[in-house]
Amino acid sequence: MDIEYILATDFDRAWLNFELDLPLVPGPKGKPNPFYVDRPGNPAAQLEDELLAPYLQPPKFFFSGHRGCGKSTELRRLSANPDINAKFWPIHFTIRDEADINDLDFRDVLLAIGSKMFRDYGANGRKLPNKLLDELNGWRGQIESEIKKTIAGRPAATEIQSGLDAFFVNASLKMKLEPATRAEIRQVFGHNVTGLIKTINDITAAILKREKRMPLLLIDDLDKPDLEKAKQIFYAHREIMLQPQCAVVYTISSALFYSDEFGAIRDRAIFLPNIKLHPRHEPEKRYDKGYDTMREFVQKRMSLNLITSESLDEAIANSGGVFREMARIMRSAIGRARRRKAAQIGLSDVQWAVAEIRNEYRRILDEADRQFLREVHEHNRLQSHDRLLPLLQLLALLEYRNTENWCDIHPALRELIKEDK
Repeated sequence: MDIEYILATDFDRAWLNFELDLPLVPGPKGKPNPFYVDRPGNPAAQLEDELLAPYLQPPKFFFSGHRGCGKSTELRRLSANPDINAKFWPIHFTIRDEADINDLDFRDVLLAIGSKMFRDYGANGRKLPNKLLDELNGWRGQIESEIKKTIAGRPAATEIQSGLDAFFVNASLKMKLEPATRAEIRQVFGHNVTGLIKTINDITAAILKREKRMPLLLIDDLDKPDLEKAKQIFYAHREIMLQPQCAVVYTISSALFYSDEFGAIRDRAIFLPNIKLHPRHEPEKRYDKGYDTMREFVQKRMSLNLITSESLDEAIANSGGVFREMARIMRSAIGRARRRKAAQIGLSDVQWAVAEIRNEYRRILDEADRQFLREVHEHNRLQSHDRLLPLLQLLALLEYRNTENWCDIHPALRELIKEDK
């Protein structure tokens, strides 16, 4: 479905424009999406700069940030950037389309890399050399033979069909949708991970030779699996994930970024922080650049005639500087204003939306969590705690940057931590 990025002048259109998962697709030649908002000191510029720098080995980066901070949007912009396209053959995709993110394994990610490179190249009207296709067909035959042995006695419908295109498409579908077959395919690839990596590297070398551009895989939603699965992929199998000879940007969660195990890949990491709305230790004082950024986020999607000035400020203050949370508050407030048949979003609509967020946390957070949140809110610093990583994943804790990083609680929780103190 084609998406229209047009300014809303009524609540119906505004409701659509604040869809939480609205993809901001860049225009021709990398032209920014009409809804795109740049952030002060955008770290994505560092990622772009480092990708464009000379390299001896194909670059690998780990792109992190809180859920909803704009990682997907920045990856889309990178994939459409003319300078990036001049140097790389960019392939942006979400791992959701290739595997089950609730049961993700390093072999699933490697298969997705090889599969997407092969399919994307063909989808762009290109053809790999015949010699390589013959070699890939031989590799496919070996894999299919092993899978048939592994699933001997099971119905034929579970077998991967012949043909390279069908092989990659159906292997991905089965990894995503069929848990039993997924385990068997993993077992086969587990016996010969080097063969899978060689396949990735052979496809990479062929594309590089023909196009004079290195394949660049921008893999979205790898920040969605739970922390233990992420550790298995990026810590336990770190060396394997660095072996593909294509350039790769892996997305990772903020929880993994702050885990002890992350030290192994920290030198390749870039963190996308939230928009700072107040100075450290001064929650009552506004940081104007941050407010202007979040105001622009709203103003590009909706006429400001649809919301009172104080209501917009209240929404910004409670967003925590997280774009997705801002969209969430706006959408809830729009819905309530519509039900009231109001002409504008009022302060009570925004306060109701914030209370809904607070109520969700009230059901999740226990008293130990609340006490830890009180301490963070008082000192504005990250500290070691057994609940630190889960609370980061929940957005109960949010990180900001000056020259150094600091932390605060989600603004909707300020009233909650006062309860039963």
